[in-house]
Amino acid sequence: MSSARSLPRTAIVLPNYNGKRHLDPCIHSLQEMAIPEDRLEILVVDNGSVDGSVEHLRRRHPRVRVHENGANLGFSAACNQGARLAGDVDVLVFLNNDMRVAPGFLAELLRPIQEKRAHCTAAKILSWDGHRLNYAGSGMNFHGIGYQKGYNEAPAPEHDVEGPTLFACGGAMAIERTVFDNVLGFDEDYFAYYEDADLGWRLWVLGYDVLYAPRSVVYHHHSVTSRSFPNELIRLLQIRNPLLTILKNYERAHLDGILSAAVLLAVRRALIVGGIDVDRFRIEKSRSRPIGGLREVLVKAQRRLGRKLSVSKLALADLVALGDLGDLLPRFVEKRAWIQERRKRADAEILPMFEEPFWCVEPRESYKVLLQTVREFFELDKVFRDVERSRRGRAR
Repeated sequence: MSSARSLPRTAIVLPNYNGKRHLDPCIHSLQEMAIPEDRLEILVVDNGSVDGSVEHLRRRHPRVRVHENGANLGFSAACNQGARLAGDVDVLVFLNNDMRVAPGFLAELLRPIQEKRAHCTAAKILSWDGHRLNYAGSGMNFHGIGYQKGYNEAPAPEHDVEGPTLFACGGAMAIERTVFDNVLGFDEDYFAYYEDADLGWRLWVLGYDVLYAPRSVVYHHHSVTSRSFPNELIRLLQIRNPLLTILKNYERAHLDGILSAAVLLAVRRALIVGGIDVDRFRIEKSRSRPIGGLREVLVKAQRRLGRKLSVSKLALADLVALGDLGDLLPRFVEKRAWIQERRKRADAEILPMFEEPFWCVEPRESYKVLLQTVREFFELDKVFRDVERSRRGRAR
């Protein structure tokens, strides 16, 4: 108990959306840590659940504080609400509702913060049965698509090495409250997905440190909430939000070429996921011949009937995501200015943490060719030269 007494005052914020079936294991595991109530507050922010979550919490867990929203405001807004509603605490912990924590989770997550070795920490995330990894640190490719190191691998000694990481997974992380406030928290325009990657990158830009703390362990039912939404709704966020992230966080010297390359690659992925036959839109591949009379009438009628094509919802989600980038541009230019005016670290100090800047997310050969083309045309190897040197050094 003495060690628990030495913990900083902490609030654990759990966003919840129709997660009633997961709340008991999560909250029970938190309570089993036996942290005194004056050192730990558990706060559930409910995003308009209709599965009885709020009633269940108030009946079964009366000591858990519940804030009830009338609608689903998204992960980012729920976390920010929890941070504002938390009492007089020193540290904020954000935890997915479909987690259960190991006994030493909180003490190990907070230790680097207490020892002034980090401002933000990330737990190791295992599958619910502990046989696979969900998160053991993070990285990102140059166009903003983040990844969780070790994902779906069997746990191994290399996953137990503490060290700096680009971003903490928003499902199991801690951050000093004053730092969270200083950097303006999660970006609520993201709604969900990549808000944690954006926050982590922004922390590094603004002079703060993020540390992977593998002795802090949680177990996760992966993507339970995501599976309740149609794929195209998730796809839109996963295409749009990385583009918004790079728009905000790169230095100007690197932004123009990288954003241009990122948009070209996003368009190619939309064509691929849509299975679109691009040749039918090329005039040079059409067969034209003189027609007249009844045949001309029939051809014109056929063309009118053929004005619409069946395109997958995923491809249309990509198109909407690119449209959002344009619609949100004025607001994100302002956000970018706020960050860049306060920049404390150059890109050269941060980009080595990307680790796999040219990670190819699409196996199609046409995509690989385009990736290599934009890499050469926009001279991206120059931007990431230090990253490659760092990787070669570790390999030795």
